[in-house]
Amino acid sequence: MKILLIDDEAFALKLLVHQLASLGFRDVTSVTGGAEALAQIAGGARFDVILSDLQMPGMDGVEFVRALTQTGYGGELVLVSGEDRRILQTVEQLARAHGLRVLGRLTKPVTPERLAAVLAHHTDAVAAQACAASRCYGPDELRQAIAAGELVCHCQPKVSLATGALTGVEILVRWQHPVDGLVFPDRFISVSEEHGLIDDLTRLVLRDALRQTRAWFDASLEMHVAVNVSMENLDTLDFPDFVVAAALEMDVSLSSMVLEVTESRLMMDMRVPLDILTRLRLKYVDLSIDDFGTGHSSLAQLRDLPFNELKIDRSFVHGACRDTHLAAMCEASLDMARKLGMRSVAEGVEDLDDWNFLRDHGCDIAQGYFIARPMPMAALADWLPGWEARRRELGLVKP
Repeated sequence: MKILLIDDEAFALKLLVHQLASLGFRDVTSVTGGAEALAQIAGGARFDVILSDLQMPGMDGVEFVRALTQTGYGGELVLVSGEDRRILQTVEQLARAHGLRVLGRLTKPVTPERLAAVLAHHTDAVAAQACAASRCYGPDELRQAIAAGELVCHCQPKVSLATGALTGVEILVRWQHPVDGLVFPDRFISVSEEHGLIDDLTRLVLRDALRQTRAWFDASLEMHVAVNVSMENLDTLDFPDFVVAAALEMDVSLSSMVLEVTESRLMMDMRVPLDILTRLRLKYVDLSIDDFGTGHSSLAQLRDLPFNELKIDRSFVHGACRDTHLAAMCEASLDMARKLGMRSVAEGVEDLDDWNFLRDHGCDIAQGYFIARPMPMAALADWLPGWEARRRELGLVKP
């Protein structure tokens, strides 16, 4: 990995070079300003990662980010600064808005542990870039996949933070492609929405989810089962009737169903969605406002629509115990859910610190890699004994 360091302080450069060498990174170039870095790139130098300070004379970090986007730089960026954390966060958002790939940010003085953690994301980012660069799927391929039964459902458990007991699962669709293997929904959901296939896809997922729910109930695993719903589904007035008919066919109670609606996709003309969502609530289907806090009119939607579950987006959950701003936003969301009488669900629970923070602040349900990664629906029963053992380790049940 070829690394470029930019900092006007000689000592800071020397320290970073030493820390990188101790981590095994020796192909490192150091410059004292943004202009010099841009000159190197313009001269044909290629770098995988750039670590740039923000507070520099001549060309500051914001100017450098702006200029870097004009060079066609295809590597990754790490922002380094001793300035206020909010400034670092804002510059990161700016860099992402410019289309740059930001590995992370480092607060001075940089520690070897934090430096190693940020650079460890490089491999994951390269893999993600390779995935994004892979071929796109067209509507005809997806239509054929739906007809051929190549879309399969996985699930991710949701557990009570108070007791650790399994309370439900979220159903997640995957495409078992005959050549490309398992294809994730970010590669085909937008295609389905743009070409009128989302209704067929959602109805297929709902039926599979209900069929598996019946099997879980028969095995004494009674819980909520959540399915994601596109706003395009909420533009068809017969959608509630389909849900009722499918549940009746599979002999599943409507009160065990949760439909998760992504907040940022709610329509401006709310008459039809309001009609559909209200009818679903009248039939005791739970409605979850998904990715709460990432849209533009969250409070208005909570006021106007009959949601009874609030799902806090992962961007406000993971690391909230270490970030006062994230903590304030997460706490405010939990407090709002309590006062509105809504069930609260936190997604993106990645570690024990996240778990303890949410438990201490009264969140109802947790979902994330700390509990389990998404798995085939049939694997849930095999996962459960291991989770029961972890519940005992967490002190949630008596040994």
